[in-house]
Amino acid sequence: MSRFFDLVSRPVRDMGEIAALPPLPAPSLPAPLTTKSRLVVLDSNENPFGPSSRAVQAMQTALLSANSYPEDDCTQLKRKLAEHHSLPAEQVMVTAGSTGLIALLCQTLLAPGLNAVTSERSFIVYSMAVHASGAQLVEAPMRDDTIDLDAILAAINEHTRIVFIANPNNPTGTVLDVHALDQFMAEIPGHVVIVLDEAYYEFAAYFAEHRKAEYSKSLEYLRQVENVVVLRTFSKAHGLAGLRIGYGLGPAELLAYCARMRNTFSVSSIAQAAAIAALDDARHIHRAVSNNAAQAQIMGVALSEMGFRVIPTWANFLCCDLGRDATAVAESLRTEGVSVRPLRAWGAPSCIRVSIGVPEQNETFLAAMRKIAEARRD
Repeated sequence: MSRFFDLVSRPVRDMGEIAALPPLPAPSLPAPLTTKSRLVVLDSNENPFGPSSRAVQAMQTALLSANSYPEDDCTQLKRKLAEHHSLPAEQVMVTAGSTGLIALLCQTLLAPGLNAVTSERSFIVYSMAVHASGAQLVEAPMRDDTIDLDAILAAINEHTRIVFIANPNNPTGTVLDVHALDQFMAEIPGHVVIVLDEAYYEFAAYFAEHRKAEYSKSLEYLRQVENVVVLRTFSKAHGLAGLRIGYGLGPAELLAYCARMRNTFSVSSIAQAAAIAALDDARHIHRAVSNNAAQAQIMGVALSEMGFRVIPTWANFLCCDLGRDATAVAESLRTEGVSVRPLRAWGAPSCIRVSIGVPEQNETFLAAMRKIAEARRD
C-alpha cells in the first residue's frame, strides 16, 4: 500500500490513472509550417490553421501587460459574448476552456449520493469531473452511434442533478434530431440541469446550412427554460486550444453559484484578448469550417472505399470503425508519421477518431491508411 493511499479522497482513488498518448517528438505547428519530417497530429481536433492573425496581434499587445493579473471576471469578453448571443452579461461565464465550467458545474451541483447522466461513448471529461465530485456517472446506451434521448430519460432518477448532452457528440461526430431534442427538453424534471455541450457548434452550423438541415435551438431553450446551460469554446473553430478559454451561457443565479467555486485569475489576460479579437474574425472561422466540410467529404469517401465504416460527421473529426484492434492501427499510423486517437477508452476498441486537417495532412493520413489496408489484404 502506498504512503498516500489512505490520505487522498475516495473519488480520487476510484478514478484510476488517465491513459495518455505518447509524447510528440516536437511541438505541433500550424499546417502551413509543417514538413514531412514532423508528425502529422490529428488526434485532438485542433484547428489546423491556428489562431487568426487578429488574435495573434491581440496576444502580442496583451503580452506587454503580462506583469499584471488578468481581469478576474473577464468583463470585456463577457459583454462582447452577451451582445453576440443577445443575452444579459450575467448569463455568461468565461472559464479556462469549456471543461473548466464542466468541472465547476459538478462541484456546484453534485456530491456523494447524487448522480449525473450522459451517453456512453461521449466526452470523456464528464466522467472525470463527476467522479472528482464524489458523485456517480450513469452512461445510457447509444442507438445507431447517436445519443439515445429516451435511454437518457429512463436513466434519470431523484438523485440526478445534471444531464450532459454533447451535440455534436465527441467522439462519434453525430448530432441530435431537433424535434427529438424538443420533446426531450419538455420531459426533463425540474431538479435536473441540462448541459448542452456545443464545443463544435461552428462546424455543425456550417454543415447544417449546406445540408439544408436544422441543427441547434439551444439558445431558445435557454431563454425558455431555467435549467439549461450551453457550453461553447474558443479551442476549435477559433484555433485557441492552447490558451484554454471557453464559456457557458446559463441561468444567472446558477452561474453566480459556480463563480464562487472558480479559481482566482483562472483565465489569462492573453487568452481574454485573443478571444475578443477572434470573435470578430468571421473570415478566419469561415476558412476553418469550409475546409473542414470539404475535407470531411473527401476523407469519408476515401476511407469507405478502403472498406472501413465511417460515421457521417457534423464536427471537425471523423469516427471510423476499422473492424479490428484500433490501438494497433494507431501505433502503425504513428510509425508512418500520423497520430490519431484510438477509442478503446470510450468502449469502442475497433474505432479511431481522426481530426480533419488541411489537404496535405489528410492525404498523408489517407496514404498511411491505404498502406495498412493493403497489408491487411495481403
